[in-house]
Amino acid sequence: MSPTPHNPAKYSHVFWDMGGTIVNTYPQLDTAFADVIRGHGATVTDHDVALLTRRSTAEAISTMAARHGIAPAEFRAAEAALKEQWRASPPPPMPGIREVMARVSGLNLVVTHRERASAQSLLDALGIAVDDLLCAPDGYPRKPDPAMHLALLERHGLALQDCVAVGDRLLDATAAHAAGIASVMLRTPGITFDNDAEHQIETLAELLPLLA
Repeated sequence: MSPTPHNPAKYSHVFWDMGGTIVNTYPQLDTAFADVIRGHGATVTDHDVALLTRRSTAEAISTMAARHGIAPAEFRAAEAALKEQWRASPPPPMPGIREVMARVSGLNLVVTHRERASAQSLLDALGIAVDDLLCAPDGYPRKPDPAMHLALLERHGLALQDCVAVGDRLLDATAAHAAGIASVMLRTPGITFDNDAEHQIETLAELLPLLA
């Protein structure tokens, strides 16, 4: 007799990262950074930049600056200009985010490095409502520190086994595990990197079987 297939855990509460997970910010960011490099006469594709930004924006900037001899300030200025543009014309939501959030039986919670005003304005512009939102600039250390996750766990009295964190970078999984909860890695197709998230997905629809 063949062994009984393992049934994955079912989660009631979802801790969401924001940029690259709820909001599809990366394509425009990759183009902005690539345009900085192309403006200096170098040849680079948006995909080349994406290989770096999916790990860390700060690391991407330092790597590109060193590789192409461009001041990091130029990349930071391009990022700031893009965020200002998003005030009037926000990036689109990630495909499937509204449908998946609607299926969450418990709480949709956001933990983000973005400033609160910026985060809330993006959510409002996209018509996405969440149950709670914590932002690092509110006084919490940035991920991979688990402080924001721990604060939400305590605030809402959540059981660890009922929670899962969804993010697109290694630090998202690291923060979730440090808080004692499982993690899902939303990968960009064609871009792979080592991570220890329990669940690996390329579309948000793949979350549905994991929800209680």
